[in-house]
Amino acid sequence: MRKLILPLILLLIGCTAEVGNQQSPVRPIEEDFIVRYDRPDASILRGVYIPAGKEYFYTSGLVAPVKDPEAAAGTYLRYGDTYEQSIGTLERIKETIGEAGFSMSDVIFLRVYLAPDKEGKIDWDAWFKAYGEYFNYEGNPNKVARSTLAVYALANPDLLIEIEAVAAK
Repeated sequence: MRKLILPLILLLIGCTAEVGNQQSPVRPIEEDFIVRYDRPDASILRGVYIPAGKEYFYTSGLVAPVKDPEAAAGTYLRYGDTYEQSIGTLERIKETIGEAGFSMSDVIFLRVYLAPDKEGKIDWDAWFKAYGEYFNYEGNPNKVARSTLAVYALANPDLLIEIEAVAAK
């Protein structure tokens, strides 16, 4: 029995050392630059790897500015339709992150909340069109990781979209 214990201990130590030297297949890439995991067939990314030491900027949920303060509440004249509000909100993001020295090409993630219009419909296409004017085009070929959620309503019933952004560089 004693003759078997020593070889068994040595075998276990050898196996433990061998397992400890293997690299995990889920270990993040060790790069010093941001890695965007692309989906060539989609307008958004699968994900983004941000290495240590990078700067981040997070916005709160931003909404479109009032387009016409004289327009009656509850009309599209006040804030615009989904497309106009999307553009207005993306411009607010651009302005907000710009104050901290970031640009739209630094945006890595968007969380988008879409509310139904007066007819109860979510205008997905209007949002997708606006997104394409700021990301994944010739002027800014970067795509972002993104979640787009349909919600019952936003805090102001005239608002149809709210966006949170994260930028990194």
